[in-house]
Amino acid sequence: MQTGTLYGISVGTGDPELITLKGLNLLKNAPVVAFPAGIGGKQGIAQRIIAQWLQPNQVQLALQFPYIQDEAVLNSAWQLAALQVWLYLQQGKDVAFACEGDISFYSTFTYLAATLQQQHPEVRVQTVPGVASPMAAAAALGLPLTLRDQRLVVLPALYRVEELETVLNWADVVVLMKVSSVYPQVWQMLEQRDLLKSSYVVERATTTEQVVYSDLRDRSNLKLHYFSLLIVKVTGD
Repeated sequence: MQTGTLYGISVGTGDPELITLKGLNLLKNAPVVAFPAGIGGKQGIAQRIIAQWLQPNQVQLALQFPYIQDEAVLNSAWQLAALQVWLYLQQGKDVAFACEGDISFYSTFTYLAATLQQQHPEVRVQTVPGVASPMAAAAALGLPLTLRDQRLVVLPALYRVEELETVLNWADVVVLMKVSSVYPQVWQMLEQRDLLKSSYVVERATTTEQVVYSDLRDRSNLKLHYFSLLIVKVTGD
């Protein structure tokens, strides 16, 4: 029997209409739909986005991925998730994994697919691109993310403030992912460089809880949601 295909489907940043037609068609036709489990028994972001399209006859597979940095615990979670998915793939059933944002942009799916292919090299994996948070945030702001030959840098959640200092010396546009944990230090640095007026924060872009902050000069004490990013326009448009 031929094994099923694992599809990584980007479902966007929150607005259910941001999923592509290709992704939606694969999602609707997959016998098994997997997604990261939510915290505390609540629906996760990806599950909420796709909920309206799931059918009663589809298996819904919530996979546990801990939000920690312990490599041993993470590897154990990847192994377990891969095993759960393989149980269906080996039966010839396709599995569609729904992932918020874009499937290749700091995505949980990347680790799941890599672990599964290490265990079972014959597994076929296909991915469908989608809307990533920097693009969604730029749309929420009504601003182009980049123009002409501007240099764009994206720094993930674990960047050090010293790295930001270096990047600001040469980049034209900087996106800081999940900025909430370092926002006070970042704000001070932007103030020193007189960049607060051209800096923007978007919380939970494209969701019904979206909040936009433009011109951060009087925003030193923002208490931001975990899914917040900051865009700095270092040079003029």
